[in-house]
Amino acid sequence: MRSSVIAIIILLAGCFHPNAAAQQPALKDAYQGCFLVGAALNPAQFTGNNEAEVAIIKAQFNTISPENVLKWESVHPQPNDFNFSLADKYVEFGRQNHMFIIGHNLVWHSQTPRWVFEDKDGKPLSREALLERMHDHITKVVGRYKGRIGGWDVVNEALNEDGTLRQSSWLKIIGDDYIEKAFRFAHEADPDAQLYYNDYSLENEPKRKGALELVRKLEASGVPITGIGLQDHVSLDWPSPNQIDTTIAQFSGLGMKVMITELDVDVLPGVTHSADVSLNVASNPKLNPYTHGLPEEVEKQLAKRYADLFSTYGGHCGTVTRVTFWGVTDHNSWKNDFPVRGRTNYPLLFNRQDQPKPAFDAVIAAAPKKSR
Repeated sequence: MRSSVIAIIILLAGCFHPNAAAQQPALKDAYQGCFLVGAALNPAQFTGNNEAEVAIIKAQFNTISPENVLKWESVHPQPNDFNFSLADKYVEFGRQNHMFIIGHNLVWHSQTPRWVFEDKDGKPLSREALLERMHDHITKVVGRYKGRIGGWDVVNEALNEDGTLRQSSWLKIIGDDYIEKAFRFAHEADPDAQLYYNDYSLENEPKRKGALELVRKLEASGVPITGIGLQDHVSLDWPSPNQIDTTIAQFSGLGMKVMITELDVDVLPGVTHSADVSLNVASNPKLNPYTHGLPEEVEKQLAKRYADLFSTYGGHCGTVTRVTFWGVTDHNSWKNDFPVRGRTNYPLLFNRQDQPKPAFDAVIAAAPKKSR
């Protein structure tokens, strides 16, 4: 990272005052011409109930993702029951604020009701029956928001850490081509929407190799895939900037757009680098050391980490088309409960008082000159 950026970070970390939020520039402006900058939203935000966070969202971001309201269990809880009430409000919030709207997600092994994979007797469906349910779901959901949702995470987290396909019910019942089918159904429902494969830990070489091979196979079959989502639930020391740089370059080499889709930085003692939502680690006071606030030294480490990340992303302007934080403030980040419930974490750019942190200033300072 440039020495001048390091100097700015150290200075800002030392002199930051929380009441300076009103004078802060906007992330979306700092990276204009390089990539979109966004956040994942919860209902309190896109319905306007949390006014302070709504103000942050409108001021800082030009793209949004939904945390949960477009996942299968939320929008399609029963076989003949689609519930679009919150999803409609999410999409309308994005439209009113002229934001690029993301749909997350269509096919995932988690947060999908059991009935999706079973017949009326509780037995596994046939391949044909599950494909019909997948087609029906994607057609109704994507079709409803045709022309309004610009990009979809079509398939989410289909790979194991070694790069092989996860043994999900989708794979077991349909077979290897379930991913191809999902993309084709989504494209059929909205031919103009961008379609993504989204996963975590793709900076790890074995998993990345599996994802690269998956993309090659999809492209060879003429599947309409637009890009790759790197979740980037990272820690202070993993992955390295070189790992991220290599990952972006290799997917770009296949003609893929690359998006950072679920960014946050875990500052607490490491338990795992995996973002597998099934993990649940027992609580331990040693794993929750900052309940009364983040020490100044760790605050500086977080600022430097974010500067390094955005310097790396900014080195791929045009290839990286979007960077989305998974949440808006530390208060409502999922990292407070994953993989250990009830911790006090500090993974985002805005604190629990809705004020920008030194990491925010570091991200602004790291913006490429040509994007300012």
